[in-house]
Amino acid sequence: MAFGSQTLSLLLISMLCHSTTFAVILRTTENSVWVNEFESIELTCLIESISTNNPRIEWKKIKNSVPSYVYFQNKISGDLEHRAILREPANLYILNASRSDSAQYRCEVAAFDDQKPFDEILISLAVRVKPVVPRCNVPEAVTVGSTIELHCIENEGFPQSQYQWFHNNDELPEDPKTSIKFYNSSYIMNTETGSLKFRSVKKEDAGEYHCHAKNDAGTSKCSPQTMEVYDLDILGIFLKVLGGVAAFIFVTVGLCQLQKNGYCSCRDHRETNYKVPQHDNRLDYASPDEGHFRHKSSFVI
Repeated sequence: MAFGSQTLSLLLISMLCHSTTFAVILRTTENSVWVNEFESIELTCLIESISTNNPRIEWKKIKNSVPSYVYFQNKISGDLEHRAILREPANLYILNASRSDSAQYRCEVAAFDDQKPFDEILISLAVRVKPVVPRCNVPEAVTVGSTIELHCIENEGFPQSQYQWFHNNDELPEDPKTSIKFYNSSYIMNTETGSLKFRSVKKEDAGEYHCHAKNDAGTSKCSPQTMEVYDLDILGIFLKVLGGVAAFIFVTVGLCQLQKNGYCSCRDHRETNYKVPQHDNRLDYASPDEGHFRHKSSFVI
């Protein structure tokens, strides 16, 4: 009886080992990876269990839900044909990564002699792109108390860039009330859109402004631009308005004087002066006693 129990145990162990040995099992060191543009990255597809010496290995790239072959029939294909190699056991090594390489990659291994003949793993790759030099828009001259907005934008970086403004090389805090130096400033900074809006410009806001665009891949900045702030010239505005009124009065008086002296005619030359036509003595008019109609000598029937 003891012999029978020992034999049954050995049989169960043998069956368990048999099922474990004849199964394709894959794993990866990381399911979500990133790399900076123009650098290299290795997508790991580790075969933990397999019995077939020559399994079928395939890699597919899935972008916008559309799969395409990367490694098929023992060779690299597609847009990675000259930029990737297959490393043992089934790792995909991408050289000189491009922003177009951002996608999901699926490693598939098949061993048809195994009891579990197929397994796959999915790896997400994000290629980070350094921002390009942002386009900065800073007004050259503004008046005290006016509302203005500075702009900073770039569209190439991935992930999306965050923006930071500088005034005379001093970093502007997102909230000016947190800084003694910028406490009296009235700006609102949006780090997502690159907007720097002044609700009421002050003299101390004058100076050089530049912006940084940054993400996980790096930072770029635009050249400094100078903004001048002038006091509101009340006297100058009053004199301009007064000059305009004086010019209007002068022109009006001059036109009235010309009209008074007869140099300006109010008559509409488009009117037609109709006159009563005079009778031509050469025409032969019918006398009343000849009826309503009379044929002239020149009328031919």
